Amino acid sequence: MNSPFMAFDTRVRARVVALDHFNVVVADLDRSEAFYREVLSLESCAPPLPLTRETARWIYDGSERPILHLNSHDAPRAMDRDMHGGPTGALHHIALRCEGFEEIRDRIEDRGLRYESNVIHAIGLRQIFVHDPDGVLLELNFFDD
Repeated sequence: MNSPFMAFDTRVRARVVALDHFNVVVADLDRSEAFYREVLSLESCAPPLPLTRETARWIYDGSERPILHLNSHDAPRAMDRDMHGGPTGALHHIALRCEGFEEIRDRIEDRGLRYESNVIHAIGLRQIFVHDPDGVLLELNFFDD
């Protein structure tokens, strides 16, 4: 790994290789899907069975990976637990690497959404922090953009 922060022994074969996706239980599938499609230009697709478009939407990134699963409260789950709307508990935020800082910022402003921005000059990073329709804090990262 080329990160100056971590050094991994590349001979280790049992390890996490990537973040696969995150799952958000939402109050309104259509509203949440529209937010991710219209603000962040992500595509959606019907999920595999036993899920349906009435119970879930899978949201894909530019590499055609389903990085976000939107589920209704009544969607079937392999591992169920009590879900409450509102603040995301121990989860502080979800970070997404993005392109097109000004365009995404304009989309957020056009919708009247509150956001904060930040710059980390040392690593060439501009950030936008915005909440999705269900209160999940998103960190939108723009490197050298």
